Amino acid sequence: MNSNFKILSDEFFMKIAIKEAYKGLGWTSPNPPVGAVIVDPFTKKIIAKGYHKKYGLPHAEVEAIKKAGEKAKGAILYVTLEPCSHYGKTPPCTEKILKAGISKVVCGIRDPNPLAKGGLEYLKSRGIEVKVGVLEKEIKVLTRFFLSYILRKRPWIIMKVASSLDGKIAVSTGDSKWITGEKARKFAHKLRHICDAILVGKNTVLKDDPELTCRLTKGKNPIRIVLDTHLSLNTKFKIFNVNETKKTVIACGEKVDPQKEKIFKEKGVEVWKLPLKEEKIDLNALLEKCRENNISSLLVEGGGRIHGSFLEENLIDEIFYFVGPVIIGDKKGISAIERKPLQNFKEAFFLKNIKVKKLGNSFLFHSYTEEGFNLLNTPLTSL
Repeated sequence: MNSNFKILSDEFFMKIAIKEAYKGLGWTSPNPPVGAVIVDPFTKKIIAKGYHKKYGLPHAEVEAIKKAGEKAKGAILYVTLEPCSHYGKTPPCTEKILKAGISKVVCGIRDPNPLAKGGLEYLKSRGIEVKVGVLEKEIKVLTRFFLSYILRKRPWIIMKVASSLDGKIAVSTGDSKWITGEKARKFAHKLRHICDAILVGKNTVLKDDPELTCRLTKGKNPIRIVLDTHLSLNTKFKIFNVNETKKTVIACGEKVDPQKEKIFKEKGVEVWKLPLKEEKIDLNALLEKCRENNISSLLVEGGGRIHGSFLEENLIDEIFYFVGPVIIGDKKGISAIERKPLQNFKEAFFLKNIKVKKLGNSFLFHSYTEEGFNLLNTPLTSL
């Protein structure tokens, strides 16, 4: 017997499938990134690999089966997500699996989408051996945007913050320069690529005139959402330069100047008129609108009041906090996160399982919030 058989376990091949899936991250939404590997059951050699390249294109299983050709017959298919058994943008993967003669399917997690699940039972009923739950924890992280979109009916929300060592983003006059280094900024642009939309408040637009694109890295530009309760901004800012690769939404209250609304629409900017809560845009109504527009992930880039509002509503799932090598020291300086006054220390926002990474001259603190952690630990029914 081959001495490598124990080493070349189901977990070993599923890790390769996960690696394949990450190649599609940022391109497949609102579908999840999925990876697949086809393996010879006797030699344990990889026959073919595939991943879901883009929404509307063939799924990972189909890509791998196509590459494997006749060698797929009798082979084992490793796939991160349960194969679909319905007609959507593409035909059902289960039929392709049956036609290829795959003998066994090893799956990471079940598909939580009620329209798509049932593929494993169907394959099992047709005589194919099925196993599910391999590296489930890792695959839930991989597909967390999709899980939130389906199970909670709202996007997965990432808060991205960049501040000085003392938690400031600018001096009291509002003056500010780059706080973090180039490596940290490039990493932040990768976050923009993987997320469907990016959100800032009107003050960030006024102060920084940002583009909010992925100009530092190769990737797609997210939908840009600006919160402007009273529609007080004008269209001169860079963020309102709209084309086929740069879409912008301005979210405002329901009672705004119709003439201003018309000007934005003529510029190509989409206007979302939403109810208010405590004289600010109702964030839950905003998230409902995001889901209506197939936004499964939202990157909140601030400023401080926006960050504070999302935290107060317990809407943040994941935090990327960048800290640059500077101390501003201005007691009236602008804070990276601004919440309402707290009565005691217990009201502070505590993070768990923080991971720290050095990026050039800056540090990145990464953590899931309790909201995000709970979703990642939601049990998915297995066979």
